[in-house]
Amino acid sequence: MQKFFKALWLILQKPWLLNKIINDNNQWKKYVIRKYKLEKGFPVVDIIDISGHFDETIKPYAFLDGGSLITDIALLRVLAKNIKSCKYFEIGTWRGESVANVAEVAGSCCTLNLPYTEIKDAGYSDEYACQYGVLSKKIDNIIHLKGNSLNFDFAGLNEKFDLIFIDGDHHYEMVRNDSQKIFLHLVHDNSVVVWHDYAFNPETIRYEVMAGILDGTSQQVHNNLYHVSNTLCAIYTKKPLKSRPFESPARLNKIFDVNIKSSVYPDNS
Repeated sequence: MQKFFKALWLILQKPWLLNKIINDNNQWKKYVIRKYKLEKGFPVVDIIDISGHFDETIKPYAFLDGGSLITDIALLRVLAKNIKSCKYFEIGTWRGESVANVAEVAGSCCTLNLPYTEIKDAGYSDEYACQYGVLSKKIDNIIHLKGNSLNFDFAGLNEKFDLIFIDGDHHYEMVRNDSQKIFLHLVHDNSVVVWHDYAFNPETIRYEVMAGILDGTSQQVHNNLYHVSNTLCAIYTKKPLKSRPFESPARLNKIFDVNIKSSVYPDNS
């Protein structure tokens, strides 16, 4: 009883703590199992089966908070390279790390991010807001769009894209919203869609994001959803892929060579 009243007092003092209860990963896991019978998440496809020979140079890469794994960005590059004059779209620019890497091998890129005013209204600092697009804003084949994906006019783009990366707000409601709108307005018959942060790490599923993906897409899409090994990503593709059930810990069946070289970024303004 003492613990109960202490917990109640803490919640009264800090109501946001309720999110820790409501959004607990185990609760989302139960939701996914109850509704979709997918206790082990999406089937796993090996990153090598998607990429074939895997040899990518990731540049730029900041090794800072909020970015993607090296393997996440390598996956995007490989997918873009395999599509002639690839048209790439992403939700969630952040520093521009992923789109800057894809732009090197794609025909054209569009990236959508919250406008500066909304970032500030959310309580973030000027320094935080100014980090958006810092690595991508000077690259010629990238169009930077400003808007909130909740009310952005995707239909107004009047364009379909070959490769789409969903990496915005990772809460359930926004993942569901972004998934619905992407498939409604931007996907063509052979589009590939990648969701970031489907997993907390390559061996731990983030069931809240998984629930948003499933509830935001149709059964037809569900039949072609996979977890890409060694990444945080889920993928939709109609390409026939060999898959296996998710396991944690994962069986070690490959290793990577990583070369690292630093350089000073000349302009952070």
